[in-house]
Order: sequence, then C-alpha cells, then structure tokens
Amino acid sequence: MALSATGAIDLEAAAAAGWRDSARELLANEDRELAVSFDAGAGAEDLLLRRCRAVDQVVKSAWRQVAGEPAGLSLLATGGYGRRELYPHSDIDLLVVGEPADQDAGQSAIQGFLAALWDIGLQPGHASRSVRQCAEEAAGDLTIATALLDARMLVGEMRVLEALRVALSAPDIWPAAAFFEGKREELRQRHARYNDTAYNLEPNLKEGPGGLRDLHTLAWMAKRLYGVHAVCDLQPIGLLGADEAHTVSREYWSLCRLRIGLHLTAGRREERLLFEHQTALAKRLGLRDEHRENLAVEQLMQSYFRSAALVMRLSERLLQRFEESLSGEVDTTPIDEHFELAGGYLRLRDPIGFEREPLLMLELFAVWHAQPAARGLHSATAQALGEALDHIDDAFRQRPEARAKFMQLVRLPDAADTLARMSHLGVLGRYLPAFGRVAGRMQYDLFHVYTVDQHTLTVLRNIASFRDEGSKQRFSLAYEIWPRLRKPELLLLGGLFHDIAKGRGGDHSELGAEDARRFCTEHGLSQGDTDLVAWLVEKHLAMSITAQREDIADPEVISRFARLVGERERLDYLYLLTVADIAGTSPKLWNAWKDRLLADLYGATRFALRRGLRNVMHAEERIAEAREEARAVLLSHGMDESVIDKVWSEFPSESFLRYRPAQLVWQTLGIAAAPGGRPLALVRPHQRPGALEVFVYCPDTDGLFAAVTATLDRLGLNVVEARVVTSTRGMSLDTFQVLDAGSEFISPERRAATVAESLCETLAKSPLQVNAVRRAIPRQLKHFRVPLRVEFNDNDAGRTEMSLVCADRPGLLAQVSAVFREEGLRVHDARIATFGERVEDFFQLSDEHDNPLSEAARDSLCAALAEVVDEGRK
Repeated sequence: MALSATGAIDLEAAAAAGWRDSARELLANEDRELAVSFDAGAGAEDLLLRRCRAVDQVVKSAWRQVAGEPAGLSLLATGGYGRRELYPHSDIDLLVVGEPADQDAGQSAIQGFLAALWDIGLQPGHASRSVRQCAEEAAGDLTIATALLDARMLVGEMRVLEALRVALSAPDIWPAAAFFEGKREELRQRHARYNDTAYNLEPNLKEGPGGLRDLHTLAWMAKRLYGVHAVCDLQPIGLLGADEAHTVSREYWSLCRLRIGLHLTAGRREERLLFEHQTALAKRLGLRDEHRENLAVEQLMQSYFRSAALVMRLSERLLQRFEESLSGEVDTTPIDEHFELAGGYLRLRDPIGFEREPLLMLELFAVWHAQPAARGLHSATAQALGEALDHIDDAFRQRPEARAKFMQLVRLPDAADTLARMSHLGVLGRYLPAFGRVAGRMQYDLFHVYTVDQHTLTVLRNIASFRDEGSKQRFSLAYEIWPRLRKPELLLLGGLFHDIAKGRGGDHSELGAEDARRFCTEHGLSQGDTDLVAWLVEKHLAMSITAQREDIADPEVISRFARLVGERERLDYLYLLTVADIAGTSPKLWNAWKDRLLADLYGATRFALRRGLRNVMHAEERIAEAREEARAVLLSHGMDESVIDKVWSEFPSESFLRYRPAQLVWQTLGIAAAPGGRPLALVRPHQRPGALEVFVYCPDTDGLFAAVTATLDRLGLNVVEARVVTSTRGMSLDTFQVLDAGSEFISPERRAATVAESLCETLAKSPLQVNAVRRAIPRQLKHFRVPLRVEFNDNDAGRTEMSLVCADRPGLLAQVSAVFREEGLRVHDARIATFGERVEDFFQLSDEHDNPLSEAARDSLCAALAEVVDEGRK
C-alpha cells in the first residue's frame, strides 16, 4: 500500500496493479470519517466539499494512471459533481472534451478509465464530445445545456473550459427568455409528478416540490439570466433581499445535510425519505421523542416540511421576479391609496408601507379578494410582506382594528381561499401562533396524509364547497344543510381550530376548544356563538366515532347521540364539520359508505330531536315505521300483500331495525323472485361510485360469514360493514357494504353481476370453502407497529361484543373470519374501520349454541388472533 509522509494513502505513488486497492481504501476511509463527522454535527458545506475532494483525487489519479492522460483530451466534471455537491452515494457526471480524432484515439483509454471507476465503487456517467459538439447538443437539449452550466475542469487546460463557456454563451443557444421558460416548465412538470405538494408522506428530497432541485433551478436561472454564480449573488444587483438571501442559504444547506443523512442511513443512493429511514434518520440527527404526540420522527418531518414550504414560497417569488425583469416595464393600475395592479399582480404602492402600518398586512388580503382578476401577489410586495411579519406580534394581535379586520376576512364568501393565501405567505401562522406551531406537523401514520396545517386548509376548502350545488356529487346532504346555517363563519372557525392543538400532548380536542373560546371572546363574538364554536372543536370527533364504531340502528345509540348534540343547529354544524374533516384527512378516506353512514346518523338524530329528547322512540315504533314505508313501496311495484307477508314471515324483528326501508324492499323483491332451493346473492352498485351492497340469502350454516368474506377478499373487495341476521326458518339475511378499489374500467352493473355470480358459486359448495388468501404486506405497512388489543363485553342481547385493534394488512378480515370458524364461533354483526395502518373492528359473537363466549373461548380466540397477527408481521 502506498502511503504519503503523513500516513495518508498516496494514489499517485501506487503501482498500477495496486491502484484499485488503494483507491478503494481511500474512499472507504473517507466514507467512514464522513459518517463520523456527520454524526458529530458537521455542516453540510464541509461534508460535501470533503467528499468531492476525495472523489476528485481518485478520478484525477485514475485519469493519469489508468487512462494515461490521453493526448488532446480534457476531463471535466458536470452536474452536481461539477458544482461540488457530491453526496455519499451520488453518481458522478464526467465530460471528456476533445476533437473527434483525439476521442477516437483515446477511446480504449477512456473505457479503461471508466471501468476502473466502476470497479472501485464509483458510478460514473460520461459523455465524450468536442467543444463544437457540446454546443450543438446543448442547443437542442435543455438538460445538457443545464448540466454544462456547472462544468469545472478536473484534468486538462483551462482554455478548453473557457472555450466551452464561450461556445455555450452564443445568442442562439438558449437565450435568457427561452432558458427561463424552459426551466420553469420543467419545474411545473416535475411538481405535477408529486401532486404539486411538498407534503407527501415519503417526500423526495431532491426532486419533490420544495426540494433541492427547486433551488438548483433558481441557481441555473441566475447563471444564465444574470451571469452570477449562485442565487445569493443576486443580492448585490437588487434581485434578492437580505432576508431572502439568508433564507435561501439556510434552507439549501439544511436540505443538503438532510440528504447526506439519508444517504448514510439508507447505505445507498436514496432520494426518497421513506418510512423505513425516517425514524433512524431522526435518531441520527439527535432528535428525541418528547411525548406520544411529538415523536422524534414527527419533529424531523415537520422541520423538512417547513423548509420545503419556504423553498416553494421563495421559488414562486423569484420566478415571478425573473419574469418581471425579462418583461421590462409593466402597466400599473391604481386600486386605492395603498395598492395597485402592476402587470396584473397586486402590489403595495409604498415599498415600506407594511413597516409604516402593519395593519395593511391584513388589508392586503381584503383587497386581493376584491380583485379576482389579479394574477397573484407582486414579488416585491411578497418580499416586503415576508420582511414585515415580525410586526405581527402580541401588541398587533391585541389591536381592536386588527381583530375586526381578521373577522372581516373570516366572513368573506371565499374565506377558505383567503385563509389559504394567508397561511402560504406566513401571515396566518403569525396572527394565530398556535396555527404556526402546527405548520408542517405530520403524524407518523398512514391515516393522516397531510400535515396538520394542510389538513386544516383542506377542511376549510371542503366547507367552502358546500355552498356549490356540485358538492352533492360528493356529500349527499351538505348542499341542503348549508343554507340553514345562521352564521357560516362559525363553522369555518370550528374547522380552523379543530386540530390546532395537535402535538402539544393531552386531548387536542379539549385544548383546541380552549383556544377557540379564547379567540372568540377576544374577537367580540357573542356568548352563544363562542359556545357553539368551542363545542364544535371539543366534539368534532363525536359524530365520526358514533357512526363508524356504534350500531346506529340501535335506538339507544341515536338517543344518546341526540342528547350529546342537544339541538338541531348544533347537529347541522357538527355534521358539516365531520364530513369536511373526514374528507380532508386523506383522498382515499371519504367514500360512499361513510357518506351514507353519516347521512343516516344525521337523519335519525334530526328525527329524534324533532320528537323531543324526552320522547324516546322505542324499537317497536321504529319497526312499525320501517314495515309501513317498505310495504308501500313494494305495493307500488305491484307485489301482492300475501307475497309480502309470506317473505316477511321469516324476517325477525331485528331486520326492520337494522335495515332501512329501501334495503328491505330490495331484499324482499329478490327473495320473492328467486328460484327455490338455491342460494341467493344480490349485489347492487351504490348510488355513489366505488361501493357495492351485497345481500346473501341461503341456509345459515356455520362458516358462512368466513366463506363470504373470503370470496369478497379474493374479488378485491373491502368489507366496511356487515349485518348478520338469521331468519325464523334458519336462512341468512346478511348484508355487506363493500368498497371496490379495482374496477374503475368496469361498469358498476357488470361488476355487481360478476360478484353475485362468484358468491353463488361459493354458496353452492358443500362444505363451504373458508380458506383465506395470504397476501404480501405492502412495504409501507411493514414500518408501523400497532399493538394487538382484543377486548370483550357481553351485551343485553346475550352476545359477546369483541373489539379488535391491530395493524392492517391485505385480507385481514378474511383471515379473522376464518379464525372465528376454526374456533366454532358465530358472527352476528361486524363493523369494520380502517385508519391508515390501524384496524379498529367490532364484532358481535356467540358460540355455536348462540350463547355468549366463555372465558376459555375468549382466551382461545385471543391466542388464535395473536397468531394470525404475528404471522402477518413476518
């Protein structure tokens, strides 16, 4: 091994045969020392430069010793390697520059050089071109032109690099305006691939919105448009403020360090902050769990999301500023004494107007609302606003004029859009510090796909949509209820505060209600309005929990929920907040089943309130009403009274409690028309896409529930609710509400027919097939651990209620149902709820003799369920 006088590895002194071993050892030593330095808190700038110097040493040595410095050829670094931004596992972009004849002569040497780099663990990408060829390729390919902007000399004559720069600066090679438009369009398309949001659960640090590539794009534009080396160099020429320059530098090095840590943690080139790396990286960065609602991983992700939001905000501002500088003078149109339109953008006329009168920071948004044609906020005004945010302090928040102006904004017809603008520009988080604290805050699960602030803004947008008739396609009752709201802004405030206390520890609903009450009092709301907003925040989960976890066909459940609500006005507000909240948690969470479930709970509660809380509706009344309504519809279909009575003679009373009249009509018509002696499976599409209702009528044999759920699972259907009823002559009257995730290209009617046919085949077999399909667990689910919890309770009906909480996985319900069969248990009811990676299912069970489960049976069931859950983790 060749060593220098200091003991360091000397590649230049290494013999050709031993060069590769020396180079590998040098890189391995550097990698180890870089990791140690990172863990000790070294800055990203030093780490990147150190890595780059080590790779430079190896590459230059390989060019000399392995390639033999081919005559007439120069070796350049391009791309990230060219700008000395080299991460632990980044590839290296190389450019060999020389005339075609020299390239041909040196081809063998170049190939040997590249092979040597691959052999020692580097991953070179390369091109061989003359200066003229570089210019020609760059003229036709923006990506090549961009990579060459970062070119630097490794081995060769500097005149070659200068000649390349001169050739690339030719006026016909991506003039400033064309370069700007091309890179901006690339940015737009790249953002679109990530749904135009930085708030992805597994964000891409390099390519995602608000990631490093956004800052690279600004740097490339600065080089091409203004001839400066870096974004911060725009400050001396008046295109960047001092605060902006500081923010750009801070966020750039912050993101760089995070990316270095990700490479080290993953042990490979990885740009996605995947779940499997998030917790380890948070620990590596020295973060610690504060409490259950502020985990280290959540602190890590909040820091990243805040950085990404700042980068996106600055990027938008600078892109507009570049566009303005390319456009030259623009027309201005006065609006009032403080604001004007400049080139279509809203601009503050006095550059230091926000400093003189901070109240203008709120007035800005009222003016913006009154100018719907405005293209956006002028970059100079956005800069001035950012620099003046510190003036929104406690003294400002206590000003009566500021409070009145804020409430004026909340009462605007499109207040949701205005609040979103205020949030994006940092004003909302300054005016409501509690909202600022949840900006970028994520929850480490698969249920909440948005950060708390983005979820809140999505909820507000959902609320705003209720006034549009088109919302009926998504929310069945919201458009009808919206006009009845006495003060829509109270619902908006409920949405604004409902999650504002997330991450503090304690009950966020109660803490948020305290915040809401204090805000409303300070902002002059009446006692009644204040009580309503605070109640909404405190109880914002009550309706969702009742609908998804309790049997809303039970009159006592409805009566209890009605007592909680107390009055129809609160019911209206709570329903609207609930559906907006659920739909704003995840794009996949809101579905036809939840829409119907909440609508049913709303309708039943409204009826109970109309009757009066003292006039409890008993089961007999509910049964009589359901029979009467269903009979009227059946008669209108031409069905004879005697046929109805014959079918209903085997319907137990609980059928008329559990099933809505429309369901009873559907079941009765199906049974009456079915050929005798054969199992009957009815399937129909829900009125909203993606959902089906299944009805099974056949001899109620043990294992039926397991066989049906296994069949539905094989068909790719997710069961969200099951109603198990046995007729007086031993026939099943079971219904299943299912969601269909994979049939978007199949008509709902055709899909329903296919499902019905498959179920009939299953039910015709003897014995019934109850084997569940075993499926691989998706990667994301593997990184979340939900402790198994099984609880039992005997109800008044003589059945055992079992709650099951565990980690979700494909086919779980079918496997659990198979366990019930193996344990000799009967299922009488099932309510299935999935919250991201967490399952919370409820079942009513009995033994084969319809008795509650004994202690021994419970213990056996727990052990069997634990085995199934543990097997799924392997």
